[in-house]
Amino acid sequence: MSSSSTKITEDTITFEHGGETLHTFYKLCGDLSTTSCRPLVVLHGGPGVTHDVLISLVDLAALPLARPSPRTPGNGHSTHLPEKPDAFWNIDLFIDELVNLLERLGIASDFDLLGHSWGGMLAAEFIIRRQPAGLRCLVLANSLTSIRIRNEERQMLYKEMPEGDTKVLLEEDEDTDPHTEGYKRAMGHYRAKHLCRINPMPEPVMYSIKQMELDRTVADKMDVGKCWDITDKVHLIRVPTLVLNGEYDFTTDKACAPFVQHIEKVKWVKFSRSSHMPHWEERARYMEVVGEFLSAHTDKDAKL
Repeated sequence: MSSSSTKITEDTITFEHGGETLHTFYKLCGDLSTTSCRPLVVLHGGPGVTHDVLISLVDLAALPLARPSPRTPGNGHSTHLPEKPDAFWNIDLFIDELVNLLERLGIASDFDLLGHSWGGMLAAEFIIRRQPAGLRCLVLANSLTSIRIRNEERQMLYKEMPEGDTKVLLEEDEDTDPHTEGYKRAMGHYRAKHLCRINPMPEPVMYSIKQMELDRTVADKMDVGKCWDITDKVHLIRVPTLVLNGEYDFTTDKACAPFVQHIEKVKWVKFSRSSHMPHWEERARYMEVVGEFLSAHTDKDAKL
């Protein structure tokens, strides 16, 4: 899909939280003032990377749909808060920020939502906790419902790496210094297999990872905890939902299956040549799959 003629706006909105005024950077593809179609809000993963990792989704603007893509506080052009304690960084903070974005852009009464990786976890929590009346349909891309399952699957994938990498990666959760050259090398091999299989990785992906490395506040302090598990609450997601993952994804079938098992109106698509970033690895097909799903649900009575 070509998006060369799409209007792209970058701006920030204020976000009042805990008596402070913060700023959320967002990128808007399309024009909310003129489009007659429902906007799609895109939540990037991490936590701690920037929205650039999802910039390929601008392709979806070839459809007559506006695409607000917010960047969470703590990185990129949003407010940086390295002095904040660990307790500041919690799911409610990001849910409140999302609600603020929806209200400030005037789209809270009618919108779609796409969350990638951690962004999918945030999207699911937002729906479960707040039951937003204006949400019409949902895309959960390369996301999960349980940290325990994710960790078990990650250990399995580590053991499938070359022996030297396996040893370093398995020790990482214990006491390996993540800044050692050995760890960086092993993690580089792991990412090349399970994060993004394009070599070299797309520049926006590398830029996004670099931004996280420059300011690790959110990555280091935002911890949902080893017991985070919404499996028994997933049934509370009642809107039509598209679940996506890749054949080589570290979000394995087992990690994302509870979405499919417990959401009533759900469709699951797996990308056979992709890992965690099919929006880059199989870009054209990804846009086709997501675009068709969104278009099919412009009518509230549409079927999966």
